[in-house]
Amino acid sequence: MKPELIVMLTYNDKTVENAMELFNSMRDTPVTHWGFKDAGVPHDKVKRVVDAMNGAGKTTYLEVVSLSEAEGLAGAKLAVGCGFNVLMGTVFFDSINDYLKNKTVKYYPFPGHVHSHPSILDGTIEEIVSHARSLEAKGVDGLDLLTYRYTGNAHALLNTVVKITRVPVVSAGSIGAYDRIMEVRDAGAWGFTIGTAFFEKQFVPKGTFRDNMMAVWDWLQDNGRPD
Repeated sequence: MKPELIVMLTYNDKTVENAMELFNSMRDTPVTHWGFKDAGVPHDKVKRVVDAMNGAGKTTYLEVVSLSEAEGLAGAKLAVGCGFNVLMGTVFFDSINDYLKNKTVKYYPFPGHVHSHPSILDGTIEEIVSHARSLEAKGVDGLDLLTYRYTGNAHALLNTVVKITRVPVVSAGSIGAYDRIMEVRDAGAWGFTIGTAFFEKQFVPKGTFRDNMMAVWDWLQDNGRPD
């Protein structure tokens, strides 16, 4: 099946200030998966934006790129309090996983060693795969894989993680060309995120954010399934 596009209203790992206005201008599109980061806007504004997304029948994602246990747990509580469907990211901690166990919010943490801002993933593929397996064994709902933020062979990493896990894998970060979307598709990943590339008009250079988003959406309808 074709991978799912998750539209992130974020630029350089921060939620844009006009996230509400942007979403309202595109809420009528067929794109069903929408999200943003825990950084960039105050929490009361986060609630208003996610309420608008949920009210439009969208599936909502909060990606937490903060790295400490306290920040990750705060992000999980924000996701629950605001009514997100999925918490993506956080460095995995048992406290976050335990907190979400009896909640309706699904948990897709980062596998591997993630650091810096914007986020970087390093380590060997074997180390990341081992971590992904351990996260799956702990009962997480999916994985937020920073494929193209990886310091090694991103293509090999993505294919290996998807192959050895049974939970959904979302390829997040630095997707700004159709060849990378094809790699995500061919690996069999569940989905991928795009944010900055839409703001930078990397798909339709003279178009709007909406034009770029819909170009990828339309491409997926025609090319989203491997031959």
